[in-house]
Amino acid sequence: MPETWSHAALLVCPASGKGRAARMAGATAAELRAGVAKLDLHVAESAEGTLAMAHRAVADGVDLLVVLGGDGAAHLAMQACAGTTTTLGIVPAGTGNDLANAVGTTCVDDVVHGERRTLDLGRLSTGQWFATVLCAGFDSAVNERANAMRWPAGPRRYDLAILAELASLRAAPLVIETEHGTEELEATLVAVGNTPNYGGGIPICPEARADDGLFDVTVVSKMSRAVLVRMLPTLRTGRHTEHPAVRTFRARSVTLSGDNGWVGYADGERQAPLPLSMETVPDALTVVSIPSV
Repeated sequence: MPETWSHAALLVCPASGKGRAARMAGATAAELRAGVAKLDLHVAESAEGTLAMAHRAVADGVDLLVVLGGDGAAHLAMQACAGTTTTLGIVPAGTGNDLANAVGTTCVDDVVHGERRTLDLGRLSTGQWFATVLCAGFDSAVNERANAMRWPAGPRRYDLAILAELASLRAAPLVIETEHGTEELEATLVAVGNTPNYGGGIPICPEARADDGLFDVTVVSKMSRAVLVRMLPTLRTGRHTEHPAVRTFRARSVTLSGDNGWVGYADGERQAPLPLSMETVPDALTVVSIPSV
């Protein structure tokens, strides 16, 4: 059944989607105000402001915090909502929107009339939470490049960033430690998924579920540029997992390290250089969700 919201806050991140969130703000606030008993409005002009305003809303006791923005804004808001009774709602207005896609919300009406659902989250050794995928290696380099690009918007940005990074492709030493043991290999990339998608809909961990208490880990071992180019089209379908150089497994805790200079990205946001440790925390976040048919 749809939820009844007594006190909600709308957190607008105007820069999301190259200004798309700013253009949507007025209509979003009006629609949301009509569907909740009380609404607070917060406008954040920076990542620091987004995080501070999210914490303020949670401290004010709102039962629903709605973020109008992309995965970066949702990532910041979840830092405040995780482990609390405040429900996170997402009105997607970014370039990737992978978390909104995972919970099924596409508009204000979905948030107002959706259902509460709890999600597992990943908790990093740095103290940060993440909801979708943590990656390192080739894919984090793609993230760095995509975030610096001004054109195009949406998934095509990641496709072009992938092509650009191929020029400097090289494998590097990677050490993966889990509750099952330790593995050392030459790797191209590693992705630790709480949900399947990153990069605007790429199912890098196609079988990942945010309610099973486990990460899905995808590891691509050393491969040539030509082989990787042939494999790239399968990323959009999830069939990359059939390639002999790709291995997947599940674990509750993962530590990534190695002499590789890799940087971890989670929810599309830069985290820290390896080594990084992470663990799954079941039911850490309550979200508004539209159940899949």
